[in-house]
Amino acid sequence: MQRSCRFLGNQLADIDPELARLIQEHPAGPARLIQEHPAGPALLAEPGVGPVVAAQLLISWSHPGRVRSEAAFASLAGVAPLEASSGQRTRHRLNRGGDRTLNRALHTIAITRIRCHAETRAYEARRTLQGKTHREIRRCLKRTLARGLYRVMEAAAASQQVPSAG
Repeated sequence: MQRSCRFLGNQLADIDPELARLIQEHPAGPARLIQEHPAGPALLAEPGVGPVVAAQLLISWSHPGRVRSEAAFASLAGVAPLEASSGQRTRHRLNRGGDRTLNRALHTIAITRIRCHAETRAYEARRTLQGKTHREIRRCLKRTLARGLYRVMEAAAASQQVPSAG
C-alpha cells in the first residue's frame, strides 16, 4: 500500500507541472478569441484551486456561451439548491445530479478553503452561529464557489474578445 501511494505521489509530482503549464496556456474560448489573457491563470490565482481542479473547471465550462449563467453552471455542477422541506422545517439539500467530477472539484476547493482560507473559515463560523449544519454550510459554499469561479472564467473570456470589424 505504501509503495503504491509513493508511486502515485511521484507520478503526480511529474504530471502537475505539465498540467499547470497547459492550464497557463489554455485559451478561454474558441479560435475567434485571442489568447493573450487565458482563463487558466485566473483560476490558478484563486485560493484552493490547483492544476487538477482548474483543469476540471475548464473542461466543464468549455468555452464562453456554453453555459448561459451562473445558475446554469451551478446546476451543471450539481450544487444548485433543491428544496427539501418537510412540515415544520424549511431547508435545501445537495443536488445528486449534474457533472459529478465538476462537483468533486468544487468540493475539493471548499474543503481546502475551509481548512486554509481565513475568509472561508469566518464564513463557516458565521453560518454555524446561524444554526447551519456542516453539510448545509458546505452546500452553500460550493454554490458560492460555482458562482465566483464562473464569473472568473467568463471575465477572462470577455477580456479576450476581439472587437468586431464591421
